[in-house]
Amino acid sequence: MDASGGPGLPPIVLRAGDGSTGRPVPWAGEPDGPSDPSLVGLPAAEIAARVRTGEITAVDVVRAHLDHIEAVDARVGAFRVVRREAALAEAAAVDASLTRFALPLAGVPVAIKDNVAVAGETCTDGSPARRNRPERRDHEVVTRLRKAGAVVVGITRAPELCLYAATDGPDAVSRNPWDTALSPAGSSGGSAAAVSAGMVPIAHGNDGMGSLRLPAAACGLVTLKPGRGVVPGGIGADDWSGMAVNGALATTVADLALAHAVLAGETPAVPEAPERPLRIAVSTRSPVPGVGADAATRAAVDAVVAELEAAGHTVLRRNPPITPGAAAGALVRWMAGAEDDAAFLGIDRSELQPRSRTHARLGRLVRRLGLLRPRTQERFRARMVEFFDDVDLLLTPVTTGPPLPARLWHERSFLANIAANARWAPWTAAWNLAGLPAAVLPGAGRPAGPPAAVQFVGPPGAEGRLLWLAGELERRLPWRRYAPVFDPTAPATTGT
Repeated sequence: MDASGGPGLPPIVLRAGDGSTGRPVPWAGEPDGPSDPSLVGLPAAEIAARVRTGEITAVDVVRAHLDHIEAVDARVGAFRVVRREAALAEAAAVDASLTRFALPLAGVPVAIKDNVAVAGETCTDGSPARRNRPERRDHEVVTRLRKAGAVVVGITRAPELCLYAATDGPDAVSRNPWDTALSPAGSSGGSAAAVSAGMVPIAHGNDGMGSLRLPAAACGLVTLKPGRGVVPGGIGADDWSGMAVNGALATTVADLALAHAVLAGETPAVPEAPERPLRIAVSTRSPVPGVGADAATRAAVDAVVAELEAAGHTVLRRNPPITPGAAAGALVRWMAGAEDDAAFLGIDRSELQPRSRTHARLGRLVRRLGLLRPRTQERFRARMVEFFDDVDLLLTPVTTGPPLPARLWHERSFLANIAANARWAPWTAAWNLAGLPAAVLPGAGRPAGPPAAVQFVGPPGAEGRLLWLAGELERRLPWRRYAPVFDPTAPATTGT
């Protein structure tokens, strides 16, 4: 088996029979002495620039991040697998590359969510029922990251079949670095926790009902759910009937834009400013009747509106036409995704967690009843695209309040999980059904815990516009990059 190391990088050859760890052929070994903690907490863009020039080495960067993971992850539970030996060998290959000077992510440590293939590792999709089936090759998004010079330091945790808005399982409960009594959300919760605690500067995730945007909101991060077809899919059986897309989580908009460009196969560049001020609709109406944003979330939306108006943009109140039929369309695809992905991964349904067995059973039912109707999805997409005929973007909340508690959600019933998800996160799923791009960023602080977040949505092709506006708001309303207790850039007295 082999994994491509990228342009100018030697292939990373895996030992036969050692696929469970993905360990490479032995190399010179780790340098003696302690790692340099000052390399942890640097933005991905700065790491790559300094590795490209030879000012620092990829091995030193990766070793420092691996040591930080070792120091803090026992309290966070972000990683299912840490690839220490393999990652250091990959970093050495970056340092030895003749094209290192041209790699946009040279030496940048990244984490991969446990639902896409990493060569030599078992992809479990969060299910303990899928055991010891090492992948033969990387998923395309992993290939793109590696070809850009990124180094895969580990595989992050996800809830079973990536179905839920909290990340836990029989062997671990992932915790929010801002407050370990809270969840980092889901399903890219492990990836978000890893970034928020400074264990990696960027992490891969994906989003089928909000699974990038909810963890970003929970952990004070910035993310972009690309529009349909912008980044290669191949998530499970069929990307949850076309709703799920791959993306990244980061602490800065510049790092997010860099990661997005690599994933999308584009040349990294600073997002272009629009030629005129934007027209931005704002809506705080919840698509789920009976639930709404708390005071801190409403204040975050108001603070962002004030900055938009101060910057010269036009803001108007307008609700998108999200109907109960649209909510049902997303729901049945979510149900079918459980059944389809279990079959795709060869998981015995009897080994699924009780909540997931119910989810998959309902998925079989909706398929049998013919409730997955492509025309319904396309009509909804057309209606949402029409909403943007005379506005450039839409601003909404992301969640109704603070993250869910960190607890053994997998031991609770299907209905308890679904009710908790729906009450907390009503603003994300519609945009998966429509296949439109959406970004999430911190909006304003709460009295305690992670900041309240906001969401921007745009028409097809608006990824650059969303990134540009997120960057403008980052300058006007800067946010704390890391959770305070785990902040690798903070003085030692508040460190790990």
